[in-house]
Amino acid sequence: MTAYQWKARTRALAAAFAVAVLTVSGCSFGEPEPDPAGEPPRFPTPSASASSPTGGGGLDQQVAATVLAKGLRVPWGIGFLPDGSALVAERDSAKILQVGPESGPKGLTVRTVQTVDEVDGGGEGGLLGLAVSPDYERDKSIFIYYSTREDNRIARLTLGAPPTPILTGIPLSGIHNGGRLAFGPDGFLYATTGDASQRGLSQDPKSLGGKILRITPDGKPAPGNPTAGSPVWSLGHRNVQGIAWDDNKRLYATEFGQNTWDEINLIEPGKNYGWPEVEGKESARSEFTQPLVQWRTSEASCSGAAVVGRLLAAACLRGQRLWLVELTASGAVLGQPRAILTNAYGRLRTAVTAPDGSLWIATSNHDARGKPGADDDRIIRLVFSDGSAGKS
Repeated sequence: MTAYQWKARTRALAAAFAVAVLTVSGCSFGEPEPDPAGEPPRFPTPSASASSPTGGGGLDQQVAATVLAKGLRVPWGIGFLPDGSALVAERDSAKILQVGPESGPKGLTVRTVQTVDEVDGGGEGGLLGLAVSPDYERDKSIFIYYSTREDNRIARLTLGAPPTPILTGIPLSGIHNGGRLAFGPDGFLYATTGDASQRGLSQDPKSLGGKILRITPDGKPAPGNPTAGSPVWSLGHRNVQGIAWDDNKRLYATEFGQNTWDEINLIEPGKNYGWPEVEGKESARSEFTQPLVQWRTSEASCSGAAVVGRLLAAACLRGQRLWLVELTASGAVLGQPRAILTNAYGRLRTAVTAPDGSLWIATSNHDARGKPGADDDRIIRLVFSDGSAGKS
């Protein structure tokens, strides 16, 4: 499927299913009229007083939310195939689902394409991250991060075949298992791990716990890592579950704090982010890198992360909201972050940028900490009014 066909399909879906319109800032432009041609709503041009002072892609805009799929159970990792469909990993069921590209009156079609029998879940473990190979049309490879009885591990598979582990021995616990997988703009596979409730692992450079890892598709330490022969890209993390890159190839990560501060960090190779010595911006010790943004755990506990235009989106569990952080050209934060979707869909687990530039969000209300409704769990598509996501 071509990019044009993918966009046309998602435009039709947005018109076919219910669309909620939210306002990111305090300025409202009025509810848009539905488009009879089957495209997402056409938003009016903001007035000068309502527009962002820094130009397009800022926080002063509206966002349209469309529910694409319902009835899932703890969707965790999401990756897109060339035909426009998405593969979704369900944490507790150990199923890999294919969502779309076909659709019906209730949303995108959802079917199980594989169950990963090697998964031994429980607590925060299970089938977690999923990444599609950048060369999928050639190698048909999918990468997954999952829990077994002994460890967390990363494996490579082709759909329908058993997974082949490429990196094992990632510390396992009922909590703090990390689990996000994503290919970076450099073509290498990045993985986030937790401290597995053993605080000392995060500062141990020989442990895979409490780290962001950078490996080849064969599971070897990637060339150019801070320490030759080690997969460790950064250390001093408590539990990272979200990573995303901006247009300048800068890496950002969401991190769960303990009782006080959750963080967004700008990740640089070899840097130490302080856990368990510090939490949030509580220390100016020069050996630790300070977070870009911090929130109280009650309004954050952010898991997934994605970048659309100049906006960094963080999907939050306990906070039940999507934080939007506006980034500058140098990678700093511009102004105050804004929260949207607050309490609208419950706990938010995953954020990922779709091939058409829209933002997909997955809920996590069946994870034993939420209050699932009849439609949970859901995948929601967001389109921003200025075209910074969901370009057409």
